[in-house]
Amino acid sequence: MSGRFAARLVVAISGADVGQRISLRRRLPTGEYSDVVGVLESWSGGTLAVRRRTGELVEVPEAAMVAAKVVPPQPPPRRRPRREEPEDG
Repeated sequence: MSGRFAARLVVAISGADVGQRISLRRRLPTGEYSDVVGVLESWSGGTLAVRRRTGELVEVPEAAMVAAKVVPPQPPPRRRPRREEPEDG
């Protein structure tokens, strides 16, 4: 047995998940893998459209998808604690 880690790749999303935040792993034409995280905007004609938090729309051919799942919504941005002003005295 080799020492390599073997992950189970599962596609656990469907067209019913449009509007949900997903994490998707796709295989690029170079043979490498790339992850896309964002809101699934549409899934039609064999293409998924995922909107990243930057606003970029990524289109992924269904055949390139090797794993995907619904993930929780992005947490709200953290606010920095206020710096207290020194008191005049």
